[in-house]
Amino acid sequence: MIPVITRPPVFRPARAITLVGMKTQVATRTAPPTTTTAGLRSVESVHRSTTFHWVGNGFHVSTYFPSEGLPPERVSPFVLMDYGPPKEFTPLARGKRGVGWHPHRGFETVTLAWEGAVAHQDNAGHAGVIGPGDVQWMTAGRGIFHEEYHEGEFARAGGRMHMMQLWVNLPAKDKTAAPAYQPITAADIPRVALAGGGEVRVIAGAYEDARGPAHTFTPITMLDVRLPAGGKLPLTLPATHNALAVVTKGRVRAGKESGLAGELILFGNDGDRLELTAEEESHIVLLAGAPLDEPIVQYGPFVMNTFDEIRQAIADVETGKFGPVPG
Repeated sequence: MIPVITRPPVFRPARAITLVGMKTQVATRTAPPTTTTAGLRSVESVHRSTTFHWVGNGFHVSTYFPSEGLPPERVSPFVLMDYGPPKEFTPLARGKRGVGWHPHRGFETVTLAWEGAVAHQDNAGHAGVIGPGDVQWMTAGRGIFHEEYHEGEFARAGGRMHMMQLWVNLPAKDKTAAPAYQPITAADIPRVALAGGGEVRVIAGAYEDARGPAHTFTPITMLDVRLPAGGKLPLTLPATHNALAVVTKGRVRAGKESGLAGELILFGNDGDRLELTAEEESHIVLLAGAPLDEPIVQYGPFVMNTFDEIRQAIADVETGKFGPVPG
């Protein structure tokens, strides 16, 4: 969901991790040091995005990271999270709402839908509609053009849109992978009932005996969780994996810290277990994964390892190496 770059950036010497043009501000509160149960992760900090913006004319989102408050190494392998809470759209008599053709290279886009419908098309021949409960996992790899619009019937009728888009980094060896598309429908996603009520939808990785349908290049856990008041989500993860919980509804507690709707809880890498308890009916997206210990240079719709690779991506777009744009 990023427009096409038309001019190359002014480059500065690269650091180990660099985000070019990062502007997002996120309100942060750091959790005080606490003594935790052996093996149970502490809460490192809680974050709330402070601004909303439009992506194209169809997606009203808040960017939680990249941001000054969430360093790239703490959220890796994830690079970006745009969250659009429920928003009502009026019927559209003509035209489209969304984002037209734009390129990507070096990562994957993952779109989670809870309300509304988005039509996707790319120049690798993939197309589909992401509806309630669906997930779309697109591998940009070596380069792709795609577009995202409100699905036609939804746009004409109007209604509520509630979605999230994540960017998942690819390791250097896989940044030239062939573009790919995983249309994951709600029926494809296994559900696990929790002992105290609520359920977990397993999109990627595993929970108990259920394994998510998403193919990933590196170890990733992505869970869509609903809890009743008092419900608990226990989870075991390697201590080296970064882990964060995005609260989209309600209020949840981890240890002595709480996260409200619209907040992101970042866990420390100091244990192999975490637990969330709902203080009221809640909806949480749990993200975790093995961090990539590689340089990151992000510029607009490209996520690479060096500035030279960013320059090359821009040149390849301009010379048609990402392929033709349909129609």
